[in-house]
Amino acid sequence: MDNYEYTELLKNVKTKMDNITGVVEPERIEARLNEIETLENDPEFWNDSTNAAKVQKEKTQLQRKLEKYNIAKSAVEDAIELYDMAKEEQDEESIEALFEDAPKLKEQIRSMEIEVLLSGESDGANAILSIHPGAGGTESQDWASMLLRMYKRWAERHDFKVEMLDYQVGEEAGIKDATLLIKGENAYGYLKVENGIHRLVRISPFDSNAKRHTSFCSVMVSPEIDDDIDIVIEDKDIRIDTYRASGAGGQHVNKTESAIRITHIPTNIVVQCQNDRSQHKNKATAMKMLKSRLYELEIEEQKAKEAGVEKSEIGWGHQIRSYVMQPYQQVKDTRSNEAFSNVAAILDGDIDKMIEGVLIAQNKES
Repeated sequence: MDNYEYTELLKNVKTKMDNITGVVEPERIEARLNEIETLENDPEFWNDSTNAAKVQKEKTQLQRKLEKYNIAKSAVEDAIELYDMAKEEQDEESIEALFEDAPKLKEQIRSMEIEVLLSGESDGANAILSIHPGAGGTESQDWASMLLRMYKRWAERHDFKVEMLDYQVGEEAGIKDATLLIKGENAYGYLKVENGIHRLVRISPFDSNAKRHTSFCSVMVSPEIDDDIDIVIEDKDIRIDTYRASGAGGQHVNKTESAIRITHIPTNIVVQCQNDRSQHKNKATAMKMLKSRLYELEIEEQKAKEAGVEKSEIGWGHQIRSYVMQPYQQVKDTRSNEAFSNVAAILDGDIDKMIEGVLIAQNKES
């Protein structure tokens, strides 16, 4: 990197930081934090534990966002000031050090850009993620289990908590269905871009002729909605079935019909839950899953209406990403048009760059 390139970099990150400031509105955040502090000093505030917990969650999120913003802003300002001083004093050693730190500075600003993009109404929520293999039997079911592991590893990398809500074992290998509740800040904001069809091309380990196979799985992600969001579900619109739980183990597996499947007849949305020994608890969780799916559907329909397109154009039925393991190694996302060659790392949960690329690409389109 030379002086000209670094000057252009500083111009670019300063422009981005100015745009971020306009969206983050740090003064508004500070004002809201002062309001919360005033609320906390009122003894009556703590009498309503539900509201107090909600406000405390908001406070933590605002503090984290403001801290991250201030760090990024200081990094840009310091880089500009140090570079000007180093040029004036012809301090080549300091200039070299700034050149070496340039990638770190770019990454800080990129991270802050993503933070700004995750400011939607439900982006901060936990995520309910379901994986369904397509046609293809064992091969597709094995692909579904690979995706399940990928998302669990991604959650672990972020120190998110993962709760298995439903797990249907495949006949020979893999899974028939799986649903996870992933708990963590902005879990839904990140994972919402995973909605869609995921395609795998590889030499099948289940084919004795070692032929190349193409498999498909659908991934559906919805936000875990708060209890204060009112989604009305009529009894006449749902069908509830019970079945025996199946999975890797547990005392209640295959012994009691504790698992619940709810079908929403008007939309044909199906949710399943078997993570608890209690049928009543599974039913309550399944209803919450259904409400989350219906809420997501309503939001998508509103977006489609505003954009003047049919719902089917932005639904879950489109292929979003291809994972090619044979005859070459590549993962390519159709929305960002970015391609990655580190397939093994991606299948091990290293998907942040792909997710961020889609978030940025979708923001440019909007």
